[in-house]
Amino acid sequence: MNEPKLDRLQKVLARAGVASRRASEELIQSGRVTVNGQSATLGQQVGPGDDVRVDGQPIQAQAHTVTYMLHKPAGYVTSASDELGRETVLDAMPAVAGLHPVGRLDRDSEGLLILTTDGALTQRLTHPRYEHEKVYRVWCDPEPSERGLAELRRGVELEDGFARAEVQAAPSGALALLREGRKRQVRRMFAAIGCPVDRLLRYRVGGLWLGDLGLGSSPN
Repeated sequence: MNEPKLDRLQKVLARAGVASRRASEELIQSGRVTVNGQSATLGQQVGPGDDVRVDGQPIQAQAHTVTYMLHKPAGYVTSASDELGRETVLDAMPAVAGLHPVGRLDRDSEGLLILTTDGALTQRLTHPRYEHEKVYRVWCDPEPSERGLAELRRGVELEDGFARAEVQAAPSGALALLREGRKRQVRRMFAAIGCPVDRLLRYRVGGLWLGDLGLGSSPN
């Protein structure tokens, strides 16, 4: 007789579209998840017969997943909710259970953002080992000199470690390609060479392009 297949709880939550795997870990650690009526623990394994609940509500296995590309406007917070009551990217999206943003794009920045109910996709797009390229259009004042751009190509020291980017000059700023995604990384790198960013637009994530997607819209 075959034993039932067990999976880590955070993986089950992500696959059900509750949240990304990382956010699911936070839900577990905050005590909001129960398994068979008992508080769940991080790394706990569950099977098909277990009663898994978040905030008292049973999770539902998804028959299919939904993924959107959004042209995020500046001023929107990249999170499911905000304790300060600011508009979030979910305010610009249809009401879909389990929909969550993939990665982050800071409040003052705009451009391509992926939102999905697919936890496995979130893992593939955010895990460092996949090194998905992200390309940004940067406007800054003053414009970076060739010496400054060369410094970014060699790498600059930030408070959370060394960072480098592939960059080239563009009118009033530059184009920048990164293979990692630390918090406000592009802004901090350009500030490190004395060129604070006025506007930041992300137009590519991996093989996905912003294209002519209108501000604040997503394809049907």
